[in-house]
Amino acid sequence: MSCLETIQAYGLRSLGIGERLLPKSDFTLCEHFTLIGSGMIWNIYFGVLALVLGFFAATAVALARNADNPLVRKPAQYFIFIFRGSPLFIQFFLFYETFVLLPKVGIDINLGFVELTAETRWLTRAWLGALIVLFLNTTAYTAEIFYGALRSVPRGDVDAANAYGMTGWARFRRIIWPSMLRLSWPAYTNEAIFLFHATTLVFFSSFPAWQQKGDALYYANYFADKTFNPFIPYPILAGYFIILTLCVIGFYGIINARLNRHLPRERRPRLRIRPQIIR
Repeated sequence: MSCLETIQAYGLRSLGIGERLLPKSDFTLCEHFTLIGSGMIWNIYFGVLALVLGFFAATAVALARNADNPLVRKPAQYFIFIFRGSPLFIQFFLFYETFVLLPKVGIDINLGFVELTAETRWLTRAWLGALIVLFLNTTAYTAEIFYGALRSVPRGDVDAANAYGMTGWARFRRIIWPSMLRLSWPAYTNEAIFLFHATTLVFFSSFPAWQQKGDALYYANYFADKTFNPFIPYPILAGYFIILTLCVIGFYGIINARLNRHLPRERRPRLRIRPQIIR
């Protein structure tokens, strides 16, 4: 099989499209690159959706964390503490076991005038269950980053907004929220990078890869187990994630420049990437 035929057969293998059976022996470099690259589709899926959904949820949680009302502030504090205080690996395991215990036929919700059935069988599948875990985890970490930035918004900016007659939503949207993003963006960039790296725990922890449709680490581990040689698949996997990290840095760097476009060039903060070793 030529390399082009290999790409056609296994390029979308992680989505269940193409050849159903994985190669068993005589593995080529093209098969390594193709299958591991195919698995990266899942890593990108988990990372992008969790970041997009978590960004807006984290903004709401950060505002709740900063609220004066303890009935609003305390739940936000507990949520952040629990998800930042426990390892992500354990969160995957506990959520999966909880999802397994739910009734497979769904949960009936009686609203009085109508009865709805909430499907639960899909929660044990990685595309939904693992996404929920990653969404909650990144929401907690991002909310703490946003909360710190929210507390650091210059008081003079808020006073100037009040002097112009801005109140409520207009003041938050035009003054507080942009300042919060500008102050928190370098730290948030590191959170985005780590989240993409953390997606490798999905199939490695507890969520099963149905019909061998796994992520990049799943296929790298498959090759390492079959060949007893980890020095080919794992460097390929690392190379893919380095490329992905560079893409994240470039994308977030463009947004960082946009957020600081009003500052002189010499005063614009630069992104400093500080990867986390342990979460």
